[in-house]
Amino acid sequence: MSEIIYNKLIRDKIPEIIENTGKSFKTRMLNDEEYVKELYKKLNEEVAEFNEDNEIKELCDIVEVIHAILKARGVTESDFENQRLEKLKARGGFDKKIFLESVEK
Repeated sequence: MSEIIYNKLIRDKIPEIIENTGKSFKTRMLNDEEYVKELYKKLNEEVAEFNEDNEIKELCDIVEVIHAILKARGVTESDFENQRLEKLKARGGFDKKIFLESVEK
């Protein structure tokens, strides 16, 4: 029997889902350093998937990974939101659809 190699971080319920199909699989638990590294890779993967198909469900995956990164780095969601709002106040958002073409040297 052949196997497909994934070597990537997966959601917590994926082993149960695979198990319910009757297929065998191999997993291992990551240490904290590996986990953060894999979260960053997962974020890039999810952004690439969103760029490919523009599905809202991919944005949900991106947000889920961001929440996991915050938790792994010891940043609360309220701390993150406060930082986001500070940056919004200082630099603005994207509502005006401004596209910067150039700046004089």
